[in-house]
Amino acid sequence: MTRLILPALLAVTTTCTETSTLQTQPAVTRERPNIIYILADDLGYGDLSIHGQQHFETPNLDRLASEGIRFSQHYSGSTVCAPSRDALLTGRHTGHTFIRGNKAVYPEGQHPIPDATFTIAEVLSSAGYHTGAVGKWGLGAPDTEGLPTRQGFDFFYGYNCQREAHSYYPDHLWRNEERVELDGRTYAHDLLTREALGFIRDHREGPFFLFLPYTIPHASIDVPTDSMAPFSERFAETPFEGRGRYVPQPQPKAAFAGMITRLDRDIGRIVALVEELGLDENTLIMFSSDNGPHLEGGADPDFFDSNGPYRGYKRDLYEGGVHVPFFVRWRGTIEAGSTSDHVSAFWDVLPTLAELAGVAAPEGLDGISFVPELTNTPQARHDYLYWEFHEQGAKQAVRMDHWKGIRVDLESNPEASVELYDLATDVGETLDVAAEHPEIVNAIAEIMDDAHEPSETFPFPTDTP
Repeated sequence: MTRLILPALLAVTTTCTETSTLQTQPAVTRERPNIIYILADDLGYGDLSIHGQQHFETPNLDRLASEGIRFSQHYSGSTVCAPSRDALLTGRHTGHTFIRGNKAVYPEGQHPIPDATFTIAEVLSSAGYHTGAVGKWGLGAPDTEGLPTRQGFDFFYGYNCQREAHSYYPDHLWRNEERVELDGRTYAHDLLTREALGFIRDHREGPFFLFLPYTIPHASIDVPTDSMAPFSERFAETPFEGRGRYVPQPQPKAAFAGMITRLDRDIGRIVALVEELGLDENTLIMFSSDNGPHLEGGADPDFFDSNGPYRGYKRDLYEGGVHVPFFVRWRGTIEAGSTSDHVSAFWDVLPTLAELAGVAAPEGLDGISFVPELTNTPQARHDYLYWEFHEQGAKQAVRMDHWKGIRVDLESNPEASVELYDLATDVGETLDVAAEHPEIVNAIAEIMDDAHEPSETFPFPTDTP
């Protein structure tokens, strides 16, 4: 458990009200913090040197982790991009979120979150925060109600569409609701970093909230030569010939290592700017990944041990698909080198940030604020975490205490049995112990039924006609 340098610093009440009537809570004993939430795309738990990566180093992310608190049992909102982001921004798990899969809109974009959705950005705007999103959106096509600028963000720059984000050299990005034409020869990640740095400078007086969902290391596996060069002779390579939107890559391992080290470099630039502007003692910086490592575009997560000790990849509900890194740094408040084994998930971020901002979170959330974990006060615990996923035959998973239950292939068998794993002794989910613990299996099966709310947009095989 973390120890706080100033334990009484953030005594904020978390009372919930109706989403349409957010109320300011009693003022905290210091200025509300600026908040930067950085989200990598398809970065595995083992892709950081602080988590054991041996083939390249991530010194800036390692430093960020070592100067704050590391959560060892943190989970993404889903095992693919769009529903994971919906869970993060709305405080609800995928049994309750509107977006539960990657549902395309053509020619550009994804199915929009509704106007009635209440997001982190709207919560923080109500507390007087300047809100910006820079990176990949994926929650609403151009000119729909799901656009970031129609969901509480004052500023947006980046990719509207996840498919467009498969290219690091796009022919356009978006600034707010205006299409920005590009030459197709500019590495988009560098533009995202430039805009993020600019947003921080422009809003240094605060308070501000910057949501920074970078695209690295999502496929394509592609990076400029200056980042790739240090690794170009290090690995035995199997060239990737290209497929669909994923570009050919003669040295995919070197490119992958170069992508993550470039991401690490630029996160270091963001932290350095916060320090240069004298904001580091009043800026909370969070870092995580939207799901586990991918297998696309020539990526080789087994070579890099990208999922660390965990089983599975992106699109799996085993730990490797949803167990993600999570660091929180707030210099002068959270003690450097702290660790936490508190079981948390993306849907906890909204109530946490609402509490830090001194406003009430909306009612009906699945998330629990982990401010008490940061302030070394009694922390409420989840009874369970729940996920459902609509691809690959449909799946469900539940984390309950140290137990993990999974059901797969529900499309072919809506009554599929629950696999059960004891994460206290088997983090790799290698031994199904369902037959030995029927009472736990039954409890998890009941949760799977109760936590799922039917959706017309994303129907599930277990829904009754």
